[in-house]
Amino acid sequence: MSRRAISLWIAPAFVALTFAIASCSENSASNSTGNSPTSTSSTAISDPKPEGGNVSSITVYTALEDDQIKPYLASFNQQYPNIKVNIVRDSTGVITAKFLAEKSNPQADVIWGLAASSLLVADKQGLLEPYAPKGIEKVNALFRDGANPPRWVGIDAWESAFCVNTIEAKKKNLPIPKSWADLTKPEYKGQIVMSNPASSGTGFLSVSTLLQMKGEKDGWSYLDALNENIAQYVHSGSKPCKMAGAGEYLIGISFGYRAVKQKNDGEPIEPVFPVEGSGWDVEANALVKKAEIKPAAKTFLDWAISEEVSKEYAKNFAITAIKTDVPPPAGYPADPLKQLYPKNDLKWAAANRDLILKEWTTRYDSKSAPKK
Repeated sequence: MSRRAISLWIAPAFVALTFAIASCSENSASNSTGNSPTSTSSTAISDPKPEGGNVSSITVYTALEDDQIKPYLASFNQQYPNIKVNIVRDSTGVITAKFLAEKSNPQADVIWGLAASSLLVADKQGLLEPYAPKGIEKVNALFRDGANPPRWVGIDAWESAFCVNTIEAKKKNLPIPKSWADLTKPEYKGQIVMSNPASSGTGFLSVSTLLQMKGEKDGWSYLDALNENIAQYVHSGSKPCKMAGAGEYLIGISFGYRAVKQKNDGEPIEPVFPVEGSGWDVEANALVKKAEIKPAAKTFLDWAISEEVSKEYAKNFAITAIKTDVPPPAGYPADPLKQLYPKNDLKWAAANRDLILKEWTTRYDSKSAPKK
């Protein structure tokens, strides 16, 4: 796999000047759909109560966390009671594969909160319809497609983090790891779980960033060393943190939202943001290109970048596409922008996604959990 010369997604000196930051206290509301993170499921989250109007329906594909969807949608359901929203939710890799597989007969009307690196792949295959949602002028330019109108628009950024069980660390007399390098130390052999990058956007952003951070040759050598300490690769970005929180393993390589939330919910978790920098991606929205584009789909995308729902995003993430007045979250780094690996190139990650996943699968898939 050869890395092509592509302009960096974000120049290091430009990051601090141009990202919009919003932070929050944790939202502990849980999604009543009960969707499994390893099994794609469709659930009608809204319950339209028409008052003299016709009910329309849209199908929305998303990789947002189960416990985020219901509180996010509350304001949409209140504002648009005549629109029924059918949510199809799964991990990033699964939703991406499903969307791409349906290219000849798209089933989704809207993509909501899927990795921008995945949407770049979808756009290359001609699956996205350009659309500028109302309020696009408030979205930070680095969180959206540069075309006018854009093919995708971001809502927030998420980053890799380690979830370390402090009780287990004390019991085993093991130090809290602080870096990617620490995770390859022999004392952590069999103590780590990580997301499979073919199933999980969190797993993919970590792997693709490590390959960029260290260079491909040294990056794969690092992943070889890390694999020696991995007990299992799982098919969800949040599951490694949940497993660490339950004491099944000492360390889960996961992402910031899940680590911070579990700690704030009282679990014995120490969120660790690696000193070398975190891999990251943008959760983004898009209009699906199809023969019939429903007006309700555009209504949903307008709402999905509104100030009201952006404040809800900010309760879970330290960095959002639209700046809000929500205060900084407990548990995130003091400067979340500096935590992001500055040379992470989403365009490179998207262009090389298939090659990365093929190589990763050949090397490490024998340790993956069975797919349900």
